[in-house]
Amino acid sequence: MKRIVLFLATNFAIIIVASITLSLLGVGSILDESGTGLDLTALLIFCFVVGMMGSFISLAMSKKIAKWSMKVRIIDKPQNSEEQWLVDTVRKQAAEAGIGMPEVGIFEAQQSNAFATGANRNNALVAVSRGMLQRFDRSEVEAVMGHEVGHVANGDMITLALMQGVINTFVMFLARVIGFAVDRVVFRNERGLGIGYFVATIASEIVLAILASTIVFWYSRKREFIADRAGARLGSRQGMIDALKRLQAEVNVPNQLPESMQAFGITGGKRSGLKALFMTHPPLEKRIAALYNMTD
Repeated sequence: MKRIVLFLATNFAIIIVASITLSLLGVGSILDESGTGLDLTALLIFCFVVGMMGSFISLAMSKKIAKWSMKVRIIDKPQNSEEQWLVDTVRKQAAEAGIGMPEVGIFEAQQSNAFATGANRNNALVAVSRGMLQRFDRSEVEAVMGHEVGHVANGDMITLALMQGVINTFVMFLARVIGFAVDRVVFRNERGLGIGYFVATIASEIVLAILASTIVFWYSRKREFIADRAGARLGSRQGMIDALKRLQAEVNVPNQLPESMQAFGITGGKRSGLKALFMTHPPLEKRIAALYNMTD
């Protein structure tokens, strides 16, 4: 229920802001003055504004969504020595990475996981699951926290949002061009936008969005190797390797992070075949091998 309400509220906000922005830009229609052809410039501006806006609104809300959906408890005042150690560790790593101190939190999940999120590298959030704190050694947790701080320091959230915005733009643009072509060629509509346009546009947008998402997932997998190296530097290489090996032993424990947040968790779902194209993380064995081969 929360997911549906959030989806509707976000889209409503995007529509309102996009409408105001497009009015200020003087973009009122995607058809040319005759009503028989597409105004490609107006269409591209429309798609760019809405596509970017949707992506960056999601990024701006990422911390609040994470806290709410995962019920993250922010450690404002450490309640025990473990929490004090966790906050001190992240503070040291943030200073070493050259970023502002992130908020540090714990979420109640038995699966070993951690994630980072936030639109500002100097005001981010890093959180770790209760299960990881209970089962992992401190050297392993330190490396995992370094991994997440690495995501923040490298600006991965912002870069992925920018990439998603560009992809949104071209998906919307191409879907509407396809919808217009179908409306004219198949449904023989000569003026305006008929039912064929709307049906074909929706269908094309779904298909193109699925195909284009593989680019984002590919980039996410590449960034994991870089974040692993950050974990090795800010913690220790052996700690990062040991942490990933522990995660290998927990493959049968279901991922409790929502799919929208798994790109910045320490581990994602395991898939094979064509489904591997939609993995946010590389296979753990490849990540471990990369750390063994790490030279710096």
